[in-house]
Amino acid sequence: MMISAQERPDPQPAADTYEKFKVGMAGYTFVNFDLDKTLQTLEKCDVHYLCIKDFHLPFNSTDQQIADFHEKLKSKGVTGYAVGPIYMKTEQEIDNAFEYAKRVGVKLIVGVPNYDLLPYLDKKVKEYDFNYAIHLHGPDMPLYPDADDVWENVKDLDPRIGMCLDIGHDRRNGKDPVADLEKYISRVFDIHLKDVTGASKAGYSVEVGRGILDIPGFVRMLRKTGYDGVVSLEHERNMKDPFIGIAESIGYFRGVVATTSDRQK
Repeated sequence: MMISAQERPDPQPAADTYEKFKVGMAGYTFVNFDLDKTLQTLEKCDVHYLCIKDFHLPFNSTDQQIADFHEKLKSKGVTGYAVGPIYMKTEQEIDNAFEYAKRVGVKLIVGVPNYDLLPYLDKKVKEYDFNYAIHLHGPDMPLYPDADDVWENVKDLDPRIGMCLDIGHDRRNGKDPVADLEKYISRVFDIHLKDVTGASKAGYSVEVGRGILDIPGFVRMLRKTGYDGVVSLEHERNMKDPFIGIAESIGYFRGVVATTSDRQK
């Protein structure tokens, strides 16, 4: 007697489907892997937004290579929503980055400009009408250690210059990413999701949920502030073999989104 396979329902939509914010991936997560492996991982994790790094799409790419890149992303249901982080130490490097972003077809640059270049950057965002998110780096670099520092440097500049709030690095510099999201929401254009072991330089990246960050509090603040950008996992542990950690981090974050949602009540 043959037993036929049972009809099984499709999986439920991802928890973030009903939120204003979107779950994405920071390209740097895949610094050791090509675009095919990157997209395969996003597909398995049901992630549809990617911040593009130049090791996947070089600055000198032809228009055809850029078109092919976007076609490959589209085949996996992925949108390249920004480029970066890009480090900028000269006006020429700023020029190159804006032209690159224009050719790639995005309107958000995640970057790290030297402080003395901010007046020039102010001119460029007016010229291109792009948002520019300064990536903060905690105690590892003298440039932009936390959200307070970015805010102090951009608050009097064009409102299109803001921050990529890296919640792990912000916490490692002794700050509270939940409070900083609320304080600086008008200038938060991108978010890097991660978790860390301590609020100091000695703290290091771990899978989301295994560290000290208040992820449920952060999700609630995403809702309270109405943040409608991307929350991109930047996974920096076991980067030669990050895949289980990526899945755990995305799964944990989505579990928090689901269990804190009014839809579950």
